[in-house]
Amino acid sequence: MLHPVVKHSLENSMSYETYSELVNRLVEIKGTTGSDSSEALVEYTKLNQRRMKRWDKTTKVSEATKAMISSLPHKMTWLLITESWCGDAAHVVPVINKLAALNDNIKLHIVLRDEHPELMDMFLTNGARAIPKLLIIDDETGDVLSTFGPRPSEATQMVKAYKGAHGKLTAEFKEELQVWYNKNKGQNIIEDIAKELCKFEPSMCL
Repeated sequence: MLHPVVKHSLENSMSYETYSELVNRLVEIKGTTGSDSSEALVEYTKLNQRRMKRWDKTTKVSEATKAMISSLPHKMTWLLITESWCGDAAHVVPVINKLAALNDNIKLHIVLRDEHPELMDMFLTNGARAIPKLLIIDDETGDVLSTFGPRPSEATQMVKAYKGAHGKLTAEFKEELQVWYNKNKGQNIIEDIAKELCKFEPSMCL
């Protein structure tokens, strides 16, 4: 049975197409999602729109991964928490959409973090409201089977190592992280999510 907070969030969610249209409209009016409408976040939304459009066009999924995901019989809902200004989300969200589109048994829903604080607080990362955050929900039981995010595993290790050495993330490191995303082309995201899906249907991943 779905948790009431999760159920409410799904009832107030949007599709990827609607989310993309929202980002496009925000860029036109020089706006952003979330509770902070600072000039910096408005600019991030504008930058992220370009990133999303690029990944919509260029993300490639291997034939093996396509075959595995498309054949999964497990009916599931993917609930994705994000905001338009989030740099990681601009790289991650379009790739998640590509994967969800491979199988009609997977339904992708998107919600905005600042509009759903109770949901976000159920799925914190090291005590922080880090996004994007993907919840993989079993349609039959309503259980959250797994989560992914806010970053793919390689990027997570990069952040952990840098914080360990420097105490915090600098602007220079954030630029380095963007370069990594561009070079990796979403492949680490695809690998991580495929591994999670294999836990539910291991016979499909032999």
